[in-house]
Amino acid sequence: MNRYPLWKYITVLVALIIGILYTVPNFFGESPAVQVSSAKVTHKVTNQTMGQVEDILKQNNIAYSGAYFQQNGPAGTVRVRLANTDTQLKARDILDNALNPVKDDPAYTVALNLLSGSPDWMSAIGANPMYLGLDLRGGVHFLLQVDMQGALTARYESLTTDMRAILRDARVNVESVNTANASIVATFASAEERNKALDTLRTRTNELDFTSSQSGGKFLLTGAIRAAEITRVQDTALKQNILTLHNRINELGVAEPIIQQQGTDRIIVQLPGIQDVAKAKEILGRTATLQLRMVDDSPAAQTAMANGTVPFGLESFKDTDGRTVLVRRQVLLTGENLENAQSGRNQQTQQPTVNLTLDDKGARIFRDTTRDNIGKRLAIILFENGKGQVVTAPVIRSEIPNGQVEISGSMDATQAADTALLLRAGSLAAPMSIIEERTIGPSLGADNIRMGFDSTLYGFILIAIFMVIYYHVFGIFSTLGLAFNVLLLLAVLSLLQATLTLPGIAAIALTLGMAIDSNVLINERVREELRNGASPQQAISTGFSKAWATILDSNLTTLIVGIALLAFGSGPVRGFAVVHCIGILTSMFSSVVGVRAIVNLWYGRRKKLKTVSIGTVWRPETGTQVDKAKN
Repeated sequence: MNRYPLWKYITVLVALIIGILYTVPNFFGESPAVQVSSAKVTHKVTNQTMGQVEDILKQNNIAYSGAYFQQNGPAGTVRVRLANTDTQLKARDILDNALNPVKDDPAYTVALNLLSGSPDWMSAIGANPMYLGLDLRGGVHFLLQVDMQGALTARYESLTTDMRAILRDARVNVESVNTANASIVATFASAEERNKALDTLRTRTNELDFTSSQSGGKFLLTGAIRAAEITRVQDTALKQNILTLHNRINELGVAEPIIQQQGTDRIIVQLPGIQDVAKAKEILGRTATLQLRMVDDSPAAQTAMANGTVPFGLESFKDTDGRTVLVRRQVLLTGENLENAQSGRNQQTQQPTVNLTLDDKGARIFRDTTRDNIGKRLAIILFENGKGQVVTAPVIRSEIPNGQVEISGSMDATQAADTALLLRAGSLAAPMSIIEERTIGPSLGADNIRMGFDSTLYGFILIAIFMVIYYHVFGIFSTLGLAFNVLLLLAVLSLLQATLTLPGIAAIALTLGMAIDSNVLINERVREELRNGASPQQAISTGFSKAWATILDSNLTTLIVGIALLAFGSGPVRGFAVVHCIGILTSMFSSVVGVRAIVNLWYGRRKKLKTVSIGTVWRPETGTQVDKAKN
């Protein structure tokens, strides 16, 4: 008798329920939405902000079907689902005017977006639709050109400052050290001083190649960045810009954005589903820099500030609590000198801290600064779009000689983690410009989805017709197994929140053709056993058992190719490989376990089974049929 133990039937049933539950959200579509996020990295969006957004919409009689808050780093995001695009545009304008009364200094970014239309109870259990790629959902494609010359110029300026400090520490008399024509030129009054400087710089600087010359009675030493260092600077600039773009695009709430390097100086940015292209361009082009300056808390400075004036040589900025802080104009360190920032706790007091790691230049400057300014405050200022804000201004307790900086004070663990993230985010290492922009409309994406769905559906129908005609009832079982396979494949992709693209749809269609092979192998094995004179029950049992080894071998070799595509491919190739590999695994389960469960339910309990409906079985030696399809 062909019977499964109860636990196997339960396993198939659970898989079927999960498949249905996690596949259904993909058919609800998407609804227009408005998203509110922070326009400043030092500004937070919280649950209180969501309540404020809801109040504004209610006061203006804007109907909405749901408001959602999502924590995304230190600054969260509020999304409101609306009924149609007209209401969406109206809500966007109302929220923007209400939340940003000062248009020149907006506190929030209010952008158009799309949200899944699936019920909230499905979202609560993680049953969300797959992400759709740019070719299916529509959106915008940017190609950004990174100004590598700007990165090199910044590096030359940094090395120029280093050279001045090195020569000053070595007590070398130098008339000037300036940057000129992609090089650093130091001018000396004598050859002896130049040679002394050359010996010093060769031992202290390994990024530059030096050449000596003489002009107009002056002795010159010219330094040029080495080729290996140029490559490192450009590679670092590109990677830092990509990291910064990731941080910024989080504000747009784009599902699965694509940000990747192209060539040596370009970055591709694809934002599926984005509707507000102007807002996307604004955020991508945002500039941000980090500076460390000394705070002036002297009575004279405070008196002048109380009278509404800022003393000469000082600037005023607001901190995160809105208090005014007076700082000196001299910039001690920039974000370029910061290698890392992590939150932690002081080992003695267990107070939350922010731990900074500076590069060699930053460590040297910070050592001198902390030694000479014990008891004074040091401000860390973040500049964004030309406007600065004090992130924190700790008091210097002692000299810090090793570049390992610990910032502590009146902050909790969350504030310490947020501050570390802000400092790590840093700024663009080199300017960028948009050299190509392509917008794919939602209608074109909908057309691609429709054509991909139709091609897969028609392929499924044709396969089903062939299997039913050729294998009769076993063909129906195979068709049910194929549908089970597609259901499981879509459910797994949705559960993993994979991004579906046109190549992914092609992989689904290919999976249909490959998955039915397993059922063909099983059916032909059963026919072979019937030709050899086995009873129907024995033929079913032996057919499934013998076909398993062949199915495993054929799928394993195909899986190896899929894994190779996944490991070495990129972009659309990886998307195809992901769907392909998952489809192979689900097809093996559905054809061997799922179809066997159906066959066992249909035929397994019949003790005196005489025939099975599997099409016409021919005996090769006689050329006559020995078992016509019957049931």
